[in-house]
Amino acid sequence: MDKSIVNIIKNFGTEGDLLVAGKRNIIKTFPYNTIVLNIKSFKIPILFNGIIYRYFRKSKARRSYEFATILKQKNIGTPNPIGYYENKTYLRLLDSYYVCEHITPDYVFKDLFGVDNPDTDEILKQLAYFCFQLHEAGIEFKDHSPGNTLIKKNKSGTFDFFLIDLNRMTFHKEMDFNLRMKNLCRLTPSEYMVQVISYEYAKLYNKPEEEVFKLMWKYTDTFFNKSLIKSNFKKSLGL
Repeated sequence: MDKSIVNIIKNFGTEGDLLVAGKRNIIKTFPYNTIVLNIKSFKIPILFNGIIYRYFRKSKARRSYEFATILKQKNIGTPNPIGYYENKTYLRLLDSYYVCEHITPDYVFKDLFGVDNPDTDEILKQLAYFCFQLHEAGIEFKDHSPGNTLIKKNKSGTFDFFLIDLNRMTFHKEMDFNLRMKNLCRLTPSEYMVQVISYEYAKLYNKPEEEVFKLMWKYTDTFFNKSLIKSNFKKSLGL
């Protein structure tokens, strides 16, 4: 990676514009030549995990970069990957960073929930096509949640989709019907949205609309009910 970007990373704590301040990770943007860099800082893992990431498993930053590169090769939308950087000791991995080109979306998919937007139905239909292309390429995006799909509207009225938070993916030669529907269970808790996506997906996959909807909704309903139970349990513990 370019030394000037490495220097930016070394000053990550004191410079840059804060974009996301999460409990686990921080994202900042930095102007760089003619583009804006998006740099995600992964927190220092606990000691045991740090040893695992140092010697036995690729860091989240490295996986994010490598998976983004694969997505680009397969013509799947994601912000342009630039590189990754890791701070290590002889014993363990410390902090790590994933660097990509920053894009400013018109929507994050989750922003469409519970609002009246004239673009929503068309976005859902085109999202179904995007997901179908993802699955046809054998890509199981395990964090396919509503906050991890960015959407840009083109002048023609079509939409481009960009996946972010990429460090958990599995690549298959083929994905069967069951795995495809299970992979979409995190997208939205809205039954209406699931219906629109599933009906459009059914046309592409050459299956009956109701069969696709039934299985996708089964996995979706199960996932969000479990999430609700987990959330309520944490609240009861004051977490």
